[in-house]
Amino acid sequence: MTITIVRGALLGATLLLAVSPLTPAFAQADGSSVPQARAADDEFTKQLNELKQTFTDLSRKIDEGNQSIGRLHDAQAARKEIEDLRGHVAALLGAVADNGAVWELGNKALKRAEDKLRALDAETRYKPEDRAFLIERWRDLKTGTEGAIKELEGARKDFANLLRTLQTNEDFIDELLQVKEHERALEVVQKLTEGIRDASDKLKKLLTTLKAPGV
Repeated sequence: MTITIVRGALLGATLLLAVSPLTPAFAQADGSSVPQARAADDEFTKQLNELKQTFTDLSRKIDEGNQSIGRLHDAQAARKEIEDLRGHVAALLGAVADNGAVWELGNKALKRAEDKLRALDAETRYKPEDRAFLIERWRDLKTGTEGAIKELEGARKDFANLLRTLQTNEDFIDELLQVKEHERALEVVQKLTEGIRDASDKLKKLLTTLKAPGV
């Protein structure tokens, strides 16, 4: 309702200025200073047009500000970011948990090397020296895979612990997100204040050039 009243006041002021019978204070009734009067009229028209544009911009800022503040009270929108975060955490925890996708990945790689070594032990298609070369290469790969899995396990467990810590701090993170949202709201209010002061200054400037006819 407050926004509607402010908007109505702005519109009323614009219409009043557009049809006002007032004339620039330095316009001469007897026509003895026509060039000066014409220059005054031009300046008055310029100021009036600028003021109308300022009113239009201010109305837009009021609308945008009202929408921004309104979003703060939208519980569903306010919780979206924390819900998205919770979804990511749950999915990643499932992947890095014991016997999860990451654990299986490492074990599948190791099993592949072990299976190849067993198959080569019973292989008769290759010459002995060729079979020995292949076995040596697969043993190196198995050793490398075991080292990589050890590193992977350490990284997996550390990450899983951090994710669990993040889960226990979801409420605090939610509060921090709300703080950031309100900081944006504060910025909206400050910019709206600047817009209103600018409109007031231009309106005062225009009103000081006006004078009732014959005065």
